Parts: sequence; structure tokens; C-alpha cells
Amino acid sequence: QMSLVESGGGLVQPGGSLRLSCATSGIILRIWNMAWYRQASGKQREFVASIYTDNSTSYADFVKGRFTISRDNAKNMVYLQMNSLKPEDTAVYYCNTPSEWARQGVWGQGTQVTVSS
Repeated sequence: QMSLVESGGGLVQPGGSLRLSCATSGIILRIWNMAWYRQASGKQREFVASIYTDNSTSYADFVKGRFTISRDNAKNMVYLQMNSLKPEDTAVYYCNTPSEWARQGVWGQGTQVTVSS
């Protein structure tokens, strides 16, 4: 079964940076498209960024120019470099495949990112 473990979140001031990591297992990562999502308190989960098997990427408008998604297939890892953080970025961040059917209902615990002065 697929397993996803997010880490790297924390408390950071506006304008600061964090690097999130997603450790995957139970899949051959190189043949999986992957993405980051976030969910703020009381709000729906939303798409943040995706990276495809050919290493092309896609970003939500609200993070373009600030966040960078990457992957290391040999290490089964997916990353999200987050720069110029804003209070609106405060949320629990999750990694997963963008394919709903491929998720098989599996989500990790997420990692909390709090941007506050």
C-alpha cells in the first residue's frame, strides 16, 4: 500500500522560507505524477503544485514564483521549496498523486506550516 509521510513544516515569519519533504513508499515514484495540497483551518483542501513523470510542473496561481516542487525518484522523495511565505500560506500541507483513483483514499498526516509574525 502507498504510504506518504510529510515533514519540514513549522512556524516561520512572513517572507521566510521552508522546505517540505514527502517520503513515499509502496510505489515506484518515477512512474507516478505527484502533487502538493494544502488545507487551512475550516477550509477545503486546495491544489498547490504538481510534478509529472517527465519533471514538468504546474502551480496554483497563488504560489507561482514563490514555491518550487521537485522530486528525487531514486530516494522516493518529493519536495516543496517555499519562499516568500505569506500568512495566507498557513495550512496543513499534504503530498499525494493528483489522480484521485490512484490515491485509493490514502493520505498522509500532513505537515503544519504557520506563517505569522
